Amino acid sequence: MRIRVATRGSALARWQADSVAGLLTDVAPGIEVEIVVVLTTGDRDRTTPLEEMGGQGVFVKEVQTAVLEGRADLAVHSAKDLPGASTDGLVLAAVPERADPRDALVGCRWVDLPVGATVATGSIRRRAHLAHLRPDLLFVGLRGNIETRLARVSDVDAVVTAMAALDRLGLAPDIVDPLEPAVLLPQVAQGALAVECRDDDELRTLLATIEDPSARRAVDAERAFLAELGAGCDLPIAAHSRLLVDGSAAGGIVVTGALSSPDGTTLLREERTGTDGTSLGRAIARHLLDDRGGAALMGVS
Repeated sequence: MRIRVATRGSALARWQADSVAGLLTDVAPGIEVEIVVVLTTGDRDRTTPLEEMGGQGVFVKEVQTAVLEGRADLAVHSAKDLPGASTDGLVLAAVPERADPRDALVGCRWVDLPVGATVATGSIRRRAHLAHLRPDLLFVGLRGNIETRLARVSDVDAVVTAMAALDRLGLAPDIVDPLEPAVLLPQVAQGALAVECRDDDELRTLLATIEDPSARRAVDAERAFLAELGAGCDLPIAAHSRLLVDGSAAGGIVVTGALSSPDGTTLLREERTGTDGTSLGRAIARHLLDDRGGAALMGVS
């Protein structure tokens, strides 16, 4: 059996695709895997801020199209890049074991950032959450692959990046300070991989064998929060789920969601515990929208 895996061409994206390929060949040694590299809108334009390019989806649309058009059999994405709404014709067939979902400061520890420090990040979520805690901070934009971002450390006081990217590529800068969700709530599904395919029974059965139930529960809860906020939301959105015991259907799960103004002046945050993560994610979104002023923040009457 030959499977074509569509992915972006960055070193991190290739690592992720190769990781999924390795998982597949482990469970079905006879499989032959071909990597299909796709250039995305986000890769072609590395200078325009992501929110000006349309935000979520700029790194996945062309990869998804390769699967829909039959040039590939499945797509591997960073799950954080997927919009909340499913893409017609595709199913999220597997979420493998999740890496560290936290963000990290590179170049300076959070507690050591001086007054008026300059922090480099291209994420409006990271800017908003950090500015909410430290209004004195100055922010500069940052785009490009992980190596390009780390090269900026000498120009600023700190760079914000994902711990998962550092861990997966084996990068170890001199100063790395992982930020707990209480400080900087991660992006929805950060640290997780998403494997999409067409609605094909044989492929879905195969991909089910590389699914991690705990990771899937957490990602589904966070994506439910994102989906309930709606496709029109361009405000900073964050969510994090934590399993209390295990990944079983009966295990407890803690879901935290946040919605904020771009400048971080207003940050709405809610945490709830239960057993149905998807329902919790939706309920938190509705609470922030209907009871905490989120709808007004979004400009929805």
